[in-house]
Parts: sequence; structure tokens; C-alpha cells
Amino acid sequence: MVRVLQDHAGENNMNPASKEDPIKSHREGTALYDIGDYKEAIDKFLQASQLYGKVGDFFDASYTLFKAAECSFLLKDYQTAVERFLEAADKMLERGYDRLGLSALEYANDCYRAADREGKEVTDLKKRIVEVKKKLASQAF
Repeated sequence: MVRVLQDHAGENNMNPASKEDPIKSHREGTALYDIGDYKEAIDKFLQASQLYGKVGDFFDASYTLFKAAECSFLLKDYQTAVERFLEAADKMLERGYDRLGLSALEYANDCYRAADREGKEVTDLKKRIVEVKKKLASQAF
């Protein structure tokens, strides 16, 4: 079903939100990633993340944010990558996607290592990684 809105002149226009498809943006991001166009892939993954969030698909919203962070990492934009990995990890861990959240935390740690950064935030991140690993170990079958 297509939603139609009337603009100020009384003409019918399609609601732009009805054209936004998170799956399409996700696929486009993946295709761009696969050919090494990481900069363009970031835009598509971030768009998909927002759209997935709007429809309540929190797993894919987190995952596409993770993929945008991964692109930033590959472009050696480590600060942006850390921020996105940590945001993705928070969302994943909050929803119980602990293994994927752990991956995001470990990737953030890789960013710090690649940028040769040390300090309290790195120490805190390593502690958090240990905590998540302990949680996962306690849930092992």
C-alpha cells in the first residue's frame, strides 16, 4: 500500500518514507563493501541502520552500524570506527546479542591498537571485553 500526502498546493506526492527500504540500503552497502568502496558503503550502512531502527529491527540496525564501523576501520579512520563499534556494541549487548557485541568491542580494541593508543579508555575497554567473555563462558552449554 502506498501512502500519499497532499502538499501545500493540494497535489499528491508520495511520502518519501515509503520509498526508504532498509534492506535495499543494506544490500547496496554490502555491494559497495564487496568492491572496496568503503566510503560509499558507510553512507548506505548508516542509512540502513537508521531505517532498521525506525522499524524496530534492532539486530540489523546494530549490525549495519557495525559494518559502517568496519568500513571506517578499513579506511584507517580509527576514531570514527571506535565510536561506531562502541555504539554498536552498546546496542547489541543491551538487546542480548552478546557474541556480536563482543566482536564490536574487540574491533574497537583493534582500532586503538592500530592507532597506537593507550590509556584509561583502552584499559576500560579491555575490562569490558573480559566481563563479556566471562558472561558468555557462564552461559556455555
